Amino acid sequence: MEKLFLCLFGFMLTQHCFMASLAMRITNSSTDESALLALKASLNLNPDHVLSINWSSSLSFCNWIGVTCGIHQRRVRVLNLSDMGLSGTIPPQLGNLSFLVELYLHNNSFHGHLPWDLLRLHRLKRLNLSYNGFSGEIPNGIGRLSMLQHLSFRNNNFSGSIPPSISNLSVLQTLDWNFNLITRSIPPEIGQLRRLKILRIAHNKLSGAIPPTISNISSLELLSLPGNSLSGMYLQTKDMLKKKKVKQMYGLL
Repeated sequence: MEKLFLCLFGFMLTQHCFMASLAMRITNSSTDESALLALKASLNLNPDHVLSINWSSSLSFCNWIGVTCGIHQRRVRVLNLSDMGLSGTIPPQLGNLSFLVELYLHNNSFHGHLPWDLLRLHRLKRLNLSYNGFSGEIPNGIGRLSMLQHLSFRNNNFSGSIPPSISNLSVLQTLDWNFNLITRSIPPEIGQLRRLKILRIAHNKLSGAIPPTISNISSLELLSLPGNSLSGMYLQTKDMLKKKKVKQMYGLL
């Protein structure tokens, strides 16, 4: 009798765990779908109504245009809406895509500020928002996206300074912030990006001296700084970078 009771208890416990796990998966999937629908609702221009037609609850969101889900989990891993002629803002709900690894919104007409909620995308490795009309300051806490490998904000209207928290982007390989309105000086913390290969911050409103810590970036292959008001240590910096075998340098005459 005791063995039968234990078997029944074990079976009921297994069933409970299975149902709880299933409910959690459904809830998480629903969260991803809601985040995508919030993005769709924030658009004010959707040429050819591609998303209006395809992004519908009648179809699994994993089959929506621009959406790629994981093989084993119905969670959004890649969101690629580049080159679609879209216009609108990024809703805070996009920060709920907690399994997102790659986000591509480049070559559109998005505008407005970046919501702080994006800093919750801790799995993000690639973020490309270039060639849009984003404005406002780059979030100070951008260093929370510690898994980022490629980050491009080029050709927008971002202002403010370069956040020192970028030093936390320890695996970053590409940082491209060309053609924005970024001011103040280059923080010395930039020298802590030891895996950085490409650094582009040309054509902004940067001033002050080039921090010598840039020469600490042993992996650097391309450095682009022209179109700013940087001063001092050009030759010294150039010589130090030559010794590091930086292949391309712009703005260090």
